[in-house]
Amino acid sequence: MEQSTKKVRRKFRFRIKKFTIFTILLDVVVISCLFVINSHGFKNFWIPTAMTTMSHKYLAYTLYSEDTVAEVMSNNYIEKSTEIINLDDIVIGDTSEKKHYSSKYEEEIYTRDEGNELYKIIRLEEPKFKGYLTVIYDPSDVELAVSSKLGKVGQSVNTLVKENGGFVGINGGGFEDLDGWGNGSVPYGAIIKDGVLVWDHAGGSGELIGFTKDHKMYLTDKTPEEAIADGMVDAVEFGPNLIVNGKVSKIHGDGGWGTAPRTVIAQRKDGIVLFLVIEGRLPGYSIGATMNDVIDILLRYKAYNAANLDGGASSTMSVGGKLYNRPSAGAEYGGRTVSNAWIVTNKQNKAVPDVVD
Repeated sequence: MEQSTKKVRRKFRFRIKKFTIFTILLDVVVISCLFVINSHGFKNFWIPTAMTTMSHKYLAYTLYSEDTVAEVMSNNYIEKSTEIINLDDIVIGDTSEKKHYSSKYEEEIYTRDEGNELYKIIRLEEPKFKGYLTVIYDPSDVELAVSSKLGKVGQSVNTLVKENGGFVGINGGGFEDLDGWGNGSVPYGAIIKDGVLVWDHAGGSGELIGFTKDHKMYLTDKTPEEAIADGMVDAVEFGPNLIVNGKVSKIHGDGGWGTAPRTVIAQRKDGIVLFLVIEGRLPGYSIGATMNDVIDILLRYKAYNAANLDGGASSTMSVGGKLYNRPSAGAEYGGRTVSNAWIVTNKQNKAVPDVVD
């Protein structure tokens, strides 16, 4: 009987020890979480990232008060650039391979893939994110593709590339996205196609992103009619502008756009156009990029003018009519439907592979 009682006491003590260890570990976890949540770095990551989504803003208010959210957002923003773009700075010239390069990034830009004179795709792998940079050697091959059912339903970038005889495409401007279920039918702001204003809707940023008849990237806050008079042939309304005339926009904090998938279009001084797509919201693979991250990449490759396009789940790159990147949503459907896309055509019949991997 006494021996049995001792065994019960030992088991009881063992359970007490296990419970004590568990509660200590739980306390450590809770204290650690509270420390992280209240840290300056986490606030500045979590709040802008949540607030720049269309349907997950509530995540910011789940952890923080309205006053805290407002304070963080007021300290993270991009000052609108006052630079007036100088199109004369863009001199479209020889983009053939060189004998000597100033950096490995210049070599990446100019060195063609065998049998492909139209474009090159550079894989980007950073500690926090992954993505792709498409180099388009002739800016005359870049044009805007618009959904054939504009106002009713959008189309995937894959479809826009295929239907418009393209080779590569990225998503363009934003659209109404109520609760994250928008289908690309109603674009925000203006759309100019072939020198004609084909769409104008409230909700735009007031910043037009496009190309002139001389194939120079034109960033302006003029009205669509004024931009067309200036020679704008294709454009969407989005932003913000990130680089104008080689000068980086002033960014406070992380810019207020958080960490997310990104799509950016840019042009170098020699006319080469860059399509940048960053993958994100994929834990364990790619978290996403801030505006500062994006600018760092663009400067490596000597972007002279650059503007942000619609990001998040819309960030899509299509090659050969097939989804090329890993979007944060909609991959099983070939990517989200959008209202427009910037695509690469082949007007001069340059050498390009018949099949693209």
